[in-house]
Amino acid sequence: MDLKKIIFATGNEGKLREIRMMLDDLGVCVQSMKEAGITVDIEENGTTFEENAIMKAKAIMELTNQVVLADDSGLEVDALNKEPGVYSARYMGYDTSYHLKNQNLIERLEGKRGIERSARFVCVIAAAFPDGRVITTRGTMEGEIGYEERGANGFGYDPIFYLPDYQCYSAELSLAQKNQLSHRGKALRLMKEELKKLREA
Repeated sequence: MDLKKIIFATGNEGKLREIRMMLDDLGVCVQSMKEAGITVDIEENGTTFEENAIMKAKAIMELTNQVVLADDSGLEVDALNKEPGVYSARYMGYDTSYHLKNQNLIERLEGKRGIERSARFVCVIAAAFPDGRVITTRGTMEGEIGYEERGANGFGYDPIFYLPDYQCYSAELSLAQKNQLSHRGKALRLMKEELKKLREA
């Protein structure tokens, strides 16, 4: 399969930077939706990360007839019945700052300690191909919700996500460390292997 160009269905520059770094050795041109001239807004109304990622990838693939990757990711907090989950971006409203969202989660876990604060980042990546094929991969990063915001090397919920094994917050990891450990890094590595197989087939 000819894989010279892939559109990644995101407008998030931080995310796109991580993705380009991870897929660099594939020798594929990774375009954002903006670079591909796509301004469509896709409603993510699925009930799982898989449904949302597939929905996005297929919608853009049908518009462009190109190979499209899309991800859906979020934070699951066990003590809060896995909230915010698929609603992570919409939690407390799209326009609410992540500082306020993070403070709200910290407040909701007041009085809980250690394993009672267990949480994970989940990322599902879907690839939609012009021949109708769809592939998904999933990665997770386990940790706990911290007691404060720390670190400047991340976005979203990174500043409150504590990694006990590394004794630091996700937003304190370098980009290279984050790509190695993160949910998105894991899902991307799995997707990269799938794309390699398809290219060689």
